[in-house]
Amino acid sequence: MTTTASTASASYWEPLWAQGRRYRQLDDAERRLLDEHIGPGRARPALDIGSGDGAMARHLHHELGYRTTGVDCSPSAIALAAAQDTGPCPGPVWKCLDITTDDLTALPEPAYAVITCRLVYRWMDDKAAFLSRVRQLLARGGVFWVVTEITGRRTTTDPALLGLGITPAKAETLTAGWSVVRTADLDVLRCYALHP
Repeated sequence: MTTTASTASASYWEPLWAQGRRYRQLDDAERRLLDEHIGPGRARPALDIGSGDGAMARHLHHELGYRTTGVDCSPSAIALAAAQDTGPCPGPVWKCLDITTDDLTALPEPAYAVITCRLVYRWMDDKAAFLSRVRQLLARGGVFWVVTEITGRRTTTDPALLGLGITPAKAETLTAGWSVVRTADLDVLRCYALHP
């Protein structure tokens, strides 16, 4: 009997990052949507889950003015993110942390005004448990910003690529229980601004 690694775990992601694999870059259109939906940081805390190379966390921190923490379960991703943050001002805090299993008190803040989750939600094995952990960390009046691919939007016949999006049922799990849900589409992606 063989078992497969959880797609939300370091054992899945670390070899990919360590071998130099890179993912969709944060572009101007996505930055504009984010800026419009979450607004200026004014030194409030932000958490970027699955920060990868750190582009989202750096944007939140340097461009929008949040006090940002970027977390990823891959040590290689965190090392890459930290190495790219070479500006004259202090950058985000980088932590190697598995948001699904690690102790949340290891984070520098007890609550966050903004939590971002870019191209990560699809990989969570237990989406309801993940969302419960996010709700524990989201400050009153905060925003949970999720960017994910939607099933059926790619123009390909490659089954590996067609399976990258979330289904309507998984989108319903994501949006259930929030007082305000706003969405915006970017090609194969959908952006969600979720308010408690």
